[in-house]
Amino acid sequence: MKQRKTAPSTDLIHHAYEPPVGFKSVVPGIHKASTVIFDNTVALRARQWKDKTGYTYGLHGTPSTFTLEERLATLEGGVQTLLAPSGLAALAMVDMALLHADDEVLIPDNAYGPNKDLARGELAHWGITHQFYDPLRADELASLITPRTKLIWLEAAGSVTLEFPDLIGLLRVARQHPHVIVALDNTWGAGLAFDAFSFDEVGKQAQGVDISVHALTKYPSGGADVLMGSITTRDEALHLKLKMTHMRMGLGVGGNDVEAVLRGLPTLPLRYAAHDAATRQIARWWQTRPEVSQVLHPALPESPGHAHWAQTCSAAGGLVSVVFDERYNPAQVDAFIDALRLFKIGYSWGGPVSLAVPYHLPSMRTVGDVPRGTLVRLAIGLEDTQDLIDDLAQALTALTV
Repeated sequence: MKQRKTAPSTDLIHHAYEPPVGFKSVVPGIHKASTVIFDNTVALRARQWKDKTGYTYGLHGTPSTFTLEERLATLEGGVQTLLAPSGLAALAMVDMALLHADDEVLIPDNAYGPNKDLARGELAHWGITHQFYDPLRADELASLITPRTKLIWLEAAGSVTLEFPDLIGLLRVARQHPHVIVALDNTWGAGLAFDAFSFDEVGKQAQGVDISVHALTKYPSGGADVLMGSITTRDEALHLKLKMTHMRMGLGVGGNDVEAVLRGLPTLPLRYAAHDAATRQIARWWQTRPEVSQVLHPALPESPGHAHWAQTCSAAGGLVSVVFDERYNPAQVDAFIDALRLFKIGYSWGGPVSLAVPYHLPSMRTVGDVPRGTLVRLAIGLEDTQDLIDDLAQALTALTV
């Protein structure tokens, strides 16, 4: 009986050709997969994913995600990194992996709003309590830690108001309690402004946080078109604990997004330096303007926490917030924002386009000194700095309309 030739559809799916090995290029190859193919059942049963020696399923890693994780671990000064679908997903995963009913988490009052909302919402529903603390006062943190405290969040600089915390003081307080894990939202620093794992020294021994979380959405991507987060550690046992929660939650990232972040990483230091330089110039310009009562930027001596920033950091990122004089009501400040031409209205930062967003601080803060007046946070992009200053100046005329 004549053997039937396989159909075109079968030939296309099971084609025998494999390209030759040894191809190398500047950009790493991108692998996309849910299903991973094994040579035989022995290989299927023997394959491990926890230590990155093999591949079992797309959620547990591909050559592309492993490559990105390794590069991010190097950037952050850690040993192991996990990827999450967003920065907030990374924050939530840390909470879920480390906290149980009757535990307590301490969060800086100026932290990223959704991280605080997570504590008020889901964590509270699961029987996990929280307290907010003033990150400029290490003594206050010391008074809040109890045997129930299992996790302390740090954030540098603070979200929106950009106070730079007393990282060294806060860490030293936390280290007096061996049962407490310290996690840092390091998105602002991007692994470049300071080393999250060794910003302090005790007895000639480098000290830092246990976990560094990074919203890759911002500076590493650099294109304002990717959502992704990362969790980096130095301790293998802690990494494995996080990794098992990561697996059980089914967290994964898309191959196209991994490609975009890998493409952005080589220029990250150059872009971060450009954001930094432009933002410092714009912050100094704002200090000359009578329309504002306060300019918030960690590198300015007048900004809250500047001494802590100077003690810890070598860079300051691309965010500056300005508090308008109280003679201007919120509607007038909105008119200023609407009059901007180059600055667009939108959340996030770290991309090429400058952004402006107003905030109502009394609804956001409960601890410490809260600036009076309407605050506008500016994310400085990669446009010409003088063009941005000219845009701000022309928009200020709308305040009197």
